[in-house]
Amino acid sequence: VQLQASGGGLVQPGGSLRLSCTASGLTFSRYRLGWFRQAPGKEREFVAVSTRFANSVKGRFTISRDGAKNTEYLQMSSLKPDDTAVYYCAAALHTSDLYSYYYNADIYEYWGQGTLVTVSS
Repeated sequence: VQLQASGGGLVQPGGSLRLSCTASGLTFSRYRLGWFRQAPGKEREFVAVSTRFANSVKGRFTISRDGAKNTEYLQMSSLKPDDTAVYYCAAALHTSDLYSYYYNADIYEYWGQGTLVTVSS
């Protein structure tokens, strides 16, 4: 199983980026993908899963999924310097309909390598 995260880069405050997470080696429809991030010197934190978002990104980030490409996208808008972090996607078998279950990084079986997002002028 592989998760390939891409799309990170340098963007100015207020700008946008779209991250991609492409999965291989698993049945994509059976898994939920979660998004997490880790800023320098900070612990990893939950960002988003499906239609649920951390308060810090709510209203600015959205998720879309292309099942035909085994890919999920994290569209990030109105970016702030505080959004600077390495962003990770992770896959967990869809065994619960409770979204909060997926806020916990420990339940994820597979992780992508991370992609760096830097928001700076």
